[in-house]
Amino acid sequence: MGGKNKLDKIVVVDLEATCWMPRESQGDQRSDIIEIGACFLDLQTGKISQKTSYIVKPASSMISEFCTELTTLTQEDVNRGIPFSDACNKFIKEFGPRNRVWASWGDYDRKHFQRDCDFYGAKYPFGPRHLNAKTLFSLINGLPKELGLQKALNYYDIEFKGTQHRGHDDAFNIAKVLWKTLRKNG
Repeated sequence: MGGKNKLDKIVVVDLEATCWMPRESQGDQRSDIIEIGACFLDLQTGKISQKTSYIVKPASSMISEFCTELTTLTQEDVNRGIPFSDACNKFIKEFGPRNRVWASWGDYDRKHFQRDCDFYGAKYPFGPRHLNAKTLFSLINGLPKELGLQKALNYYDIEFKGTQHRGHDDAFNIAKVLWKTLRKNG
């Protein structure tokens, strides 16, 4: 996608990762990204497009019962997934995130992406322009603390569409909140 920065759309990203409850049941497994959800938010129209999900086969952990309850993803689902490096390469090809601003709800996704890229030797797919939509939402609305995504949707009286804790659906709903936030004073 060339080296020119593009400011017409934001790439909105949400990750799902292996998780355990209680945390002690994790043992020596590391938390792996198991889904990369993404979409584009057009900054002129607010249109959300290219809602995509990459299912990633974890290399160093298994799906817990708690993780399946939270995300709906089973061990069988992720066993059919692709390696993390391949998912990053597909994501880069389809979204060109190095040349765009990208957003996530909080900083967890940015940190976990970097951590897994370092661990697997994958190329970090993003450029330096990360937008923490959770912090932006709270600042623009003058809130004393950051809210979770569902509470932010409620704040704007927006209904959640899809399945919570699925990357592509969470990314889509983050994009809806981000659009409303960016247009709040516009």
